[in-house]
Amino acid sequence: MEGRLINPSSGLPDAKLSPVADSSVLQIWGGHPLHGHVKISGAKNSALVIMAGTLLCSGDCHIRNVPLLVDVDRMGQVLSALGVSVKRNGDILDINASKITSSKAPYELVTQLRASFFAIGPILARLGVAQMPLPGGCAIGARPVDLHVRGLQAMGAEVQIEHGICNAYVPRKNRRLKGAKIYLDIPSVGATETLMMAATLAEGETIIENAAREPEVVDLANFCIAMGAKIQGAGTSTIIIDGVPKLHSIDYTIIPDRIEAGTFLVAGAITRSDILLSPVVPEHLVPVIAKLREIGVPIVEEAPDSLRLLPAERLVAADIETMPHPGFPTDMQAPFMALLAIAEGDSLINETVFENRLRHASELNRLGADIRVKGNTAFVRGVPLLSGAPVIGTDLRAAAALVVAGLAANGKTTIQGLRYLDRGYDRLDLKLLELGAKIQRLPAAGADPEVAPTTINPEASISS
Repeated sequence: MEGRLINPSSGLPDAKLSPVADSSVLQIWGGHPLHGHVKISGAKNSALVIMAGTLLCSGDCHIRNVPLLVDVDRMGQVLSALGVSVKRNGDILDINASKITSSKAPYELVTQLRASFFAIGPILARLGVAQMPLPGGCAIGARPVDLHVRGLQAMGAEVQIEHGICNAYVPRKNRRLKGAKIYLDIPSVGATETLMMAATLAEGETIIENAAREPEVVDLANFCIAMGAKIQGAGTSTIIIDGVPKLHSIDYTIIPDRIEAGTFLVAGAITRSDILLSPVVPEHLVPVIAKLREIGVPIVEEAPDSLRLLPAERLVAADIETMPHPGFPTDMQAPFMALLAIAEGDSLINETVFENRLRHASELNRLGADIRVKGNTAFVRGVPLLSGAPVIGTDLRAAAALVVAGLAANGKTTIQGLRYLDRGYDRLDLKLLELGAKIQRLPAAGADPEVAPTTINPEASISS
């Protein structure tokens, strides 16, 4: 029977899925310090690619610490459309891809989730044929997708793009890809993951040079190794994969989300709070912690998997340049812009990873920030305080930045665009509520109250 993604049975509120999230807003009454412990969920970017990686295995995959996100739900729908059994119980996914009934992922799902394109590697490795719509209407000339395609071609696949569909097949009699030496023009995370997954079942040795080094790439490699894959060098710029005929069942736990942890650290910093975060992997947060300390925020490693953030006496300006890991993560650029908006002095933020990723600057200016943007550089002049206003999140991390800013702003901030926020943060508003934030989610039509909530709804709480 075709699998389906079922709702968690933990009794916790479900993530707000579209179109509900599109019709709701967050209201935040700022100026209240946070306090307490926040539990960090599993990494979104690990969960999505590991879900795709289960296609490599013909047995049961028991995946733990899976965050409750819109994107995870969508990836589950993609797998189900391929004939894979996907069942959820709390933060655990049970996936069985023993019977893949289709090699073609549905257009309407893939175009909503760029990460679903990564499944082309494991589908091709398992079946010898794959049909994958280009993600988000992306043209093949875009470098990230081009890297996927050229890598698969180097491994012996025939690839054609027709009417927005990437058609790939292996012409060899045994339908198996073959090992190859692949150099990536840029250290693309998606291409590294796609090609590493494809290589696990290929004949011979595959070497990926200039590979991405992100912790999520390492997490995927460890997942595949636990299934019997032979992978060396994950976390370095050269990954070596010796293909094996098949992979076996697995029980695996996803790493904590370093971007969620970083966002809570910035939320604590901007509100001058005392909060404890766990579980975390401090090594994954080195550039974030270093930059926060430069700004003046005390952070203590209380245990190997927990961090305590203490109130800063003063926040001072700092410059940021985003870089591939182990540099400063692009996904933390927007929340840090909110923090630097109230730091003393002038800061410069240079976004080198993605184009058009500074649109949140104009929304932060609505809250009273003083930010000028030229190209991919933002000039931030610190102001004494921010003031609440209606704002709109234009992408996932931009929405998070507005939440962070709203926590510090005087008065009420109303945030639209929650469909982006819920793609990447596991019940962010409820976690902030338990830390003492004055925050609530309301239908857009009913977002009128001028008085902040004074109590936490016990039914909406999250065990920390």
